[in-house]
Amino acid sequence: MWWKDKVTILKGIGAKKAEELAAVGIFTVGDLLEYYPRQGAYLDYSRLKKIKELDMDGTKQVFRGEVYGVRNGYGSSRRAYTVVTVRDETGYANLYFFMGQRYAAKKLKNGMELIITGRVRPGRTQAKSVSEVTVQAADEENHAPGIVPVYALAGNLTQNNLRKWVAEALKLAQQELPESLPQNIVEECHLQNRLTALQNIHFPISWEALAQAKHRFVFEELFLLQCGLLYYRQQSHDSREGIKHGADGTLLKEIIANLPFVLTPQQQKAWQEISLDMQDKKPMHRILQGDVGSGKTVISALALAKAKENGYQSCIMAPTEILATQHYQTLTEYLEPFGVHVGLLTGGMRTKARRNLLLELELGMIDVLVGTHALLEEDVRFANLSLAVTDEQHRFGVEQRARLANKSQNAPDVLVMTATPIPRTLALTVYGDLDISVMKGRPPGRKPVQTLCYTDERRREVYAGMVRQVKAGRQVYVVCPLIEHSEAMEAHSAENVFAELKADFLQDIPCALLHGRLKGAEKEAIMEAFAAGEIKVLVSTTVIEVGVNVPNATLMIIENAERFGLAQLHQLRGRVGRGSEQSYCVLLTSADNPDSLARLQVLHDSEDGFYLAEKDLELRGVGQLFGLRQHGLPDLRIADIMRDTETIIEVRRLAQRQLQRPNAWQELRALVDMQFGGRFGMIFNT
Repeated sequence: MWWKDKVTILKGIGAKKAEELAAVGIFTVGDLLEYYPRQGAYLDYSRLKKIKELDMDGTKQVFRGEVYGVRNGYGSSRRAYTVVTVRDETGYANLYFFMGQRYAAKKLKNGMELIITGRVRPGRTQAKSVSEVTVQAADEENHAPGIVPVYALAGNLTQNNLRKWVAEALKLAQQELPESLPQNIVEECHLQNRLTALQNIHFPISWEALAQAKHRFVFEELFLLQCGLLYYRQQSHDSREGIKHGADGTLLKEIIANLPFVLTPQQQKAWQEISLDMQDKKPMHRILQGDVGSGKTVISALALAKAKENGYQSCIMAPTEILATQHYQTLTEYLEPFGVHVGLLTGGMRTKARRNLLLELELGMIDVLVGTHALLEEDVRFANLSLAVTDEQHRFGVEQRARLANKSQNAPDVLVMTATPIPRTLALTVYGDLDISVMKGRPPGRKPVQTLCYTDERRREVYAGMVRQVKAGRQVYVVCPLIEHSEAMEAHSAENVFAELKADFLQDIPCALLHGRLKGAEKEAIMEAFAAGEIKVLVSTTVIEVGVNVPNATLMIIENAERFGLAQLHQLRGRVGRGSEQSYCVLLTSADNPDSLARLQVLHDSEDGFYLAEKDLELRGVGQLFGLRQHGLPDLRIADIMRDTETIIEVRRLAQRQLQRPNAWQELRALVDMQFGGRFGMIFNT
């Protein structure tokens, strides 16, 4: 199978070039064919523009010109450059060559006719300015006509290298090329066959053919991704018989009636979805996406109580001891008065207490067990587990979720919770093996957090306001992007800010420094002291992004806010505004460029985490924002979660139907492996 051969079988690729190709993820001939041109990066040589027709918007364009003059110059930092002036009958353009490019400019002589590619902007004179220039003589025989691809490069690779090698690989593909989608899907959805699509995505015969080829590969990537996720769900979730719970009874009705607040419509809807899932024989696999402060914990409490009402045990796993302890306290308050026995298991327990707790658990005397990763230990055995809840799902991998579910002979209901808002289409991809419930808004009695944005010049004003909040009996978070000072990054560090404040504003105020390099026990102790009100000001890195509920904290100050994404800033802001008092989030920034300030303004204008997540997704991209590798998922090569919304919905429906066909997975497994290989982590090790 030639597509699995190393790229060195192609002419002109030796060990050095193979190493440079490996740097961009190309190892085999098949990898080369699937190394698609950059999004939107094609040059149309079929119609060369006149200089007068060039758009001055910074986009790459192709035009023809005659060399009129060559001269050298120096920039403001004494950076040498060569400028080549070209002309045609409609005007002039200046081509700028810097550093290593200047050798190409030296070969250009007056009167030479050139084909020029570059980014065009307004010039200081009437001549247009062109940067990132590549040129070739207009009479070169090897000039490629039509629409030409532009690839991302590394090392000494050139566009001509990639174009030549891809063309050679396409010749091999004409002899033999396996289809990578089921034939019935290709025909039903009127997709280009794989060979035609590969030819048109690299060297399209027209813009229409290119659009069809792109659609084919976006469709393929998303379809096979959904097939893999849905198959994983079938295999890992549906192999064991589930547990059917009864309709909500007296216990649940009493608990709901005695809550210190009335459930919001969003909470009621989420609870109805979860309750109905638990009443089904098929195991529940649902994610509860609750925006910051939307009241997810009470919904989980109702699910845990429902398990007890039906004679079963349940558990909830949190990522930290302090968060587990907080859940324990809240659940004890909600459930213990109604005879639901709640236990707490953490890694720091004394041996005797742990042994007694595990014995009670195995005997069925504990109804709800709250814990950290300690719940996954082999000696943690339930008498009859029917529900497993994980909080802050992104802190736990797929394997840990499965290990918790395997604590039961039957397949327990699984509920995972996250406070990270994710747009629906992204959720269908990241959590493709889960049903989704969404909760927005705040519970009654909580006021919106006022978000303010100030430049660094007003830092002392802001910190004077912090002291006023502390004197009024409140508590404060101060968040910094770095732990310690860095020469490579101009930003405030937690260590420096803590030292500065302690010597000035916080001389007589109990304060502490918290960051990820502290030992676990030390971090827990600091958070417990802050939660108890002993520490008034906590200077921290983003380790408090997912933290305890401290209703008395009413001020969040974020240094260098421009260095955080919108979704992360929203998560940090969610640490305040958890009580009845008015709370504030102050974004301090040293940025002065309009884009950064406009981005922070979005946070000022909205408290809707789902809207902010979509804006962040547009600005920062999927991989960086949500860290898909935490979910065992591969990066997407050509599909785009935001752009391809309709395709995601379509392929999910088709994947569900395809997997119902006899022996469907035998065919699909090979196709999924061919598309994603080992990039899925453990998901396909079934």
